[in-house]
Amino acid sequence: MNVILQKVKPEEIEAESFRIIQSKLGPTDFDPGQFAVARRVIHATGDFTFAKNICFHPEAIAAGIRAIQGGKNVLTDVNMVAAGISKAILGRWGGKVCCQVAGPEVTTEARAKGLTRSEVAIAQAVARNIGIVAIGNAPTALLKVMEMIDQGIWAPDLVIGVPVGFVNAAESKEILAGKEYPFITTLGRKGGSPVAAAMVNALLRLAMENE
Repeated sequence: MNVILQKVKPEEIEAESFRIIQSKLGPTDFDPGQFAVARRVIHATGDFTFAKNICFHPEAIAAGIRAIQGGKNVLTDVNMVAAGISKAILGRWGGKVCCQVAGPEVTTEARAKGLTRSEVAIAQAVARNIGIVAIGNAPTALLKVMEMIDQGIWAPDLVIGVPVGFVNAAESKEILAGKEYPFITTLGRKGGSPVAAAMVNALLRLAMENE
């Protein structure tokens, strides 16, 4: 086997990755902000098909940047999404990453009501100055977010809904894609925690660029 490795300095790896992604994608219908999000998702997953199934509300990028620069918090459905988000960048404006899914009170209520921990954790976080909700794992959490918004209980600035899987993952995202409030989603079964975290991180960097 004759494998040829690229010689790239550590500080240049990300830029070179982005160059390769852009060259392979060619022209797209994304505006610059949307492209930055899609590019970072592809960078995080190595999967170019995301360029075809990412769906943006027209106000999604502006809403996300506004929430970040306004010092609002980011709520995630699982700790894996929370772990992947750049807390240092978010903290520039005073925002924090919130995830309550592992709390003992969440487990207790979920068992008592026959619900998933993720949807209970989402419901309990309403009052925590949430600007962006990032769902990467649990369709039940995304459905709960939309239910609360539709009932007028909650109004986050942006919903990132990219749960992965086979039970209500594609269906919950299809519902989100029809909403009138700002969202970013990936149609079909693909998604996941790395995708949700990558989307938030792309928005964080756009917020820095647009200070």
